[in-house]
Amino acid sequence: MNRHITRRRAGRFAMAVAGTVAASVALAGCGAGTASTPDESAAASEIDPDGIIEAGISYTLNGSFDPMVASGAVTVSANWHIFEGLVDLDPVTQKAAPALAVDLPTKIDDTTYEVDLREGATFHNGDPVTADDVVFSYDRVLDPNNNSLFLSFVDFIDTVTAVDEDTVRITTDYPFSLINDRLGVVKIVPKSVVEADPEGFAANPVGSGPYSLVSAVPEDKLVFERYDDYNGPRPALAAGMNWNLLADASARVTAMSTGTVQAIEDVPYIDVDTLASAADVESVQSFGLLFMMFNTKAAPFDDVRVRQALHYALDMDKIIGTGMLGNATPATSFLPETYPNYNKASTVYTYDPEKAKELLADAGVSDLSITLLTTDTGWVKEVAPLIKESLDAIGIDTTLDIGQSASMYEKVDSGDYTVAVAPGDPSVFGVDPDLLMNWWYGENVWTQTRTNWADSPEYAELRTLLDTAVQQEGEEQQKTWDQAFDLLSDQAVLYPLFHRKLPTAWSGQELVGFQPVPTTGLSFLDVGVAAK
Repeated sequence: MNRHITRRRAGRFAMAVAGTVAASVALAGCGAGTASTPDESAAASEIDPDGIIEAGISYTLNGSFDPMVASGAVTVSANWHIFEGLVDLDPVTQKAAPALAVDLPTKIDDTTYEVDLREGATFHNGDPVTADDVVFSYDRVLDPNNNSLFLSFVDFIDTVTAVDEDTVRITTDYPFSLINDRLGVVKIVPKSVVEADPEGFAANPVGSGPYSLVSAVPEDKLVFERYDDYNGPRPALAAGMNWNLLADASARVTAMSTGTVQAIEDVPYIDVDTLASAADVESVQSFGLLFMMFNTKAAPFDDVRVRQALHYALDMDKIIGTGMLGNATPATSFLPETYPNYNKASTVYTYDPEKAKELLADAGVSDLSITLLTTDTGWVKEVAPLIKESLDAIGIDTTLDIGQSASMYEKVDSGDYTVAVAPGDPSVFGVDPDLLMNWWYGENVWTQTRTNWADSPEYAELRTLLDTAVQQEGEEQQKTWDQAFDLLSDQAVLYPLFHRKLPTAWSGQELVGFQPVPTTGLSFLDVGVAAK
């Protein structure tokens, strides 16, 4: 194994990620929308350039807009519209495309790339976007003293330097095949503005994207306006946007059904059919998952047979059918089947209570009692009693401990737990298997203190597989990732129960070009208001 890779990755999620980030990312989602993009020439004639987009957002506003640290559900999706990376992942298709870059990076050799910046690009304050701004943006994320969450996603980068005013050179520590998918993790910010007032920038961000943020009032709304001097590939098609913060599900549904807003995220599963009579509603398969996690230092969960037994005990058809009203897909691998890198895992946990009992008996376990920690997220509360019911049915005396995400992770981080079930979804930051696996299985708080798995030989094997795969390409890379999927399924240390679907509602009569995203949030890039 390359020791340098191991050393760099050892810094992943060192401290800043522990509790609050995990809680906010648990709100985020992933998959692939199926709606088709309307004909651009036809759409242009249908759009009111003075229209205002009204949206209903399901989460509260908290945390910084600074893209070096922003991880809240609202701030991350807002930043899709405010900032640009060199290359960005489209929120709908999740494909990489040039943003501030003129084209995808030019490969000079195995570890060197050059990127030309878009001519005439400016920030919202009118300042030109320069190579120095790009270097500054990467340096601040790469500096471990800044505790950026996103360091873990770009730690393959060695240096970013300015070749001239509008060209940068990127060198990597080793050949890294996923560079196009990762560059968008770092959003480009104006060096002069950030250095002058970092706290002011965090509250009033200045980017180069198609929309600028006018105001952001917690418990009320975010107001955006079109940046008229934007000259990139995705100009704003509306004069502005109002994102109404409607955490209450019934208020969100009412706003949509009465026409107060033109789109809402996170339609309650119970309201999908009713709302479909008044709006366009689509449930998009996401990466977003519910996982079961074990403290492997707490007997008997140091025995893989016991961990597997709990998975086989779950009546997933009932859990999904009753608790999720069918809006989820049982896990057959770490990735959902809709993902291009999906491969069915060597171990698939079908409902088999007799096998669960046999595994417990083989492990010498009887009269097992557990306290199952979980979060009070709305849909999680619906499935938690059904999970308890399945575990009780095979003789495990199960007590539910349902609490806020932060309080649940306080117990987890103190080591005072054996089993936990919680939601999560890092796909809002990227969708390549390396990023997604390293969120939970990197050399970080998840493996070192939450699952206590980091000292095991199986974990060492996983690290070797992941560090090898990023230097490979094509079928060779896929085969290595497949081995990692198999290992994760077999060990069941932290493993998905299901990948959920995300229902979004919108008015196809009022919005032109709108498509639901396969993650938490709403995207209004390339979306306009229909002309009356």
